[in-house]
Amino acid sequence: MNVVITGASRGIGKAIAEQFARHGAALFLNARNEETLTGTVEDLRARFPEVRVEAFAADLSDKEGARRFGEWVNNSVDGVDVLVNNTGTFVPGSISSEPDGALEAMLTTNLYSAYHVTRTVLPKMIAARSGHIFTICSIASLQAYPNGGAYSISKFALLGFSKNLREELKPHNIKVTAVLPGAVYTDSWNGSGVPAERIMKPEDIATLIHAMTGLSYAATVEELVIRPQLGDL
Repeated sequence: MNVVITGASRGIGKAIAEQFARHGAALFLNARNEETLTGTVEDLRARFPEVRVEAFAADLSDKEGARRFGEWVNNSVDGVDVLVNNTGTFVPGSISSEPDGALEAMLTTNLYSAYHVTRTVLPKMIAARSGHIFTICSIASLQAYPNGGAYSISKFALLGFSKNLREELKPHNIKVTAVLPGAVYTDSWNGSGVPAERIMKPEDIATLIHAMTGLSYAATVEELVIRPQLGDL
């Protein structure tokens, strides 16, 4: 199985990579920071020496960077079995007061990255009439909340992207799943004062994504909403 993961150097993306590596999948990873990405690759290779782990550093918020990564994937594998669009960023604020450029930053990183990477690798998936595309959205894709601003707008749009992709790819036998997590304990929560046990673990999301790839040919989870046991923060 060939698994492509963006935003894979830490957090949810790295947890997904680890989960698939445990089951012997070949990994093709991306992150913007080459040093951090290299560290992740070295760690995975050391822990899973039998697994192929390759990486390509690129800023996917840049259209050409996203395309270059997609083309690298196409040149590296015969086919893509799983694509996980996980690249994302968060700038808190309200529409009326957030920094100028916040919307553009959120859209290019959270939405356009997934759009351009997916468009680049899709022809091979369509030709093979197989594959599964996961897009990491958010509960912010479903409900506006205080201080959400441009982030929530971008995540609403990302869910729309996944919904459209699902309809388009039904005839091509390609599965599409939007993953909508609540709070997950990643670096962004460091120093927040919120107890780690109050928030979900990246491994929770990774376990569910891997499980969905094991469903029968006839079954597709279109949207998966996951929240902390005690609810949203």
